[in-house]
Amino acid sequence: MEPAREESLLFKYAKITSVVCLYWTVSISLVFVNKTLLGGSSMGERDAPLFVTWFQCVVTTVSCLSLSCFTKVFPHVVTFPEVGSLERTKAKKVLPLTCVFVAMISMNNLSLKYMGVAFYFVGRSLTTVFNVTFTYLILGQVTSMSAILCCAVIIGGFWLGVDQENVAGSLSLLGVSFGFLSAAFVSLNAIYTKRVLPTLDGSIWVLCYYNNVMASVLFLPLIVFNGELYAAYLMVTEGSLHFWGLMVVGGFCGFAMGYVAGLQIQVTSPLTHNISGTAKACAQTVLATWWYAESKAVLWWLSNWVVLGGSLAYTYIKQLEMRATHNAPKPLQSDITGKIEEQMKG
Repeated sequence: MEPAREESLLFKYAKITSVVCLYWTVSISLVFVNKTLLGGSSMGERDAPLFVTWFQCVVTTVSCLSLSCFTKVFPHVVTFPEVGSLERTKAKKVLPLTCVFVAMISMNNLSLKYMGVAFYFVGRSLTTVFNVTFTYLILGQVTSMSAILCCAVIIGGFWLGVDQENVAGSLSLLGVSFGFLSAAFVSLNAIYTKRVLPTLDGSIWVLCYYNNVMASVLFLPLIVFNGELYAAYLMVTEGSLHFWGLMVVGGFCGFAMGYVAGLQIQVTSPLTHNISGTAKACAQTVLATWWYAESKAVLWWLSNWVVLGGSLAYTYIKQLEMRATHNAPKPLQSDITGKIEEQMKG
């Protein structure tokens, strides 16, 4: 191999490795920071999960505005779409997605509040199952039997994990319920995102801005109805520098996730991104059991491996199906015209 080509390959692999490590670091940091902020009893009277989620939406909104302004001043350093006031017509079309988005991040943080980080992966593992269900109910797309069998494996791993949490005495029905709802809304969010993106010229960052601006407004009445005003007041008036540092870090990590996820897809592939995300969740589980000094039974670990195997198998099967569809020979125009003429004669 030529030295120049070998150096190019080494640079490529180093870049991919760096991006994957960055994705893992940001994603795992976000989970652990949010768990600290949403830790329930450790927060005392400052127990306001929706307020914490609202603050992260505000940080994301400010980050988008800052990068947009920075792009205008230094266009050769940063490239970010122009954002500012919301267009009324576009906002109306994005609003249904924002409602799903609010439900998704609320359920996500509430599930993390009531369940341990170690069980977080299994507790929210039904996203793939909901993807298959909603794809059929909303889009009318039928899933292959092989993919459905993978979903059955995931469901089996989920129930085994719930059973083992119950045996260990650490099962939170609220946590599992919120995890179940979180998985459903994650799936719905993906479907609605595909529908809404063309409205914003396909810009995921503009969609991120619209979502977080409107979510910041929608969260305000939810905070009131959930009785979090006093807790939010205590956070604002009595929160330490360490606490607010975690709040800001959590907000920036939430914003950065959109960037690093897209970057990982860009330098690898959607399949590799999914595999990386699943492997990251597995590493996160191991790290959490060590960090919180938790001892888990063999069957508990088996549930994680069952979910992991089912998720990877599903990803691989869907990739093969997409490749087969892409490589399938397309009918010639003359063949299509001939079939139309035959139908007209008939």
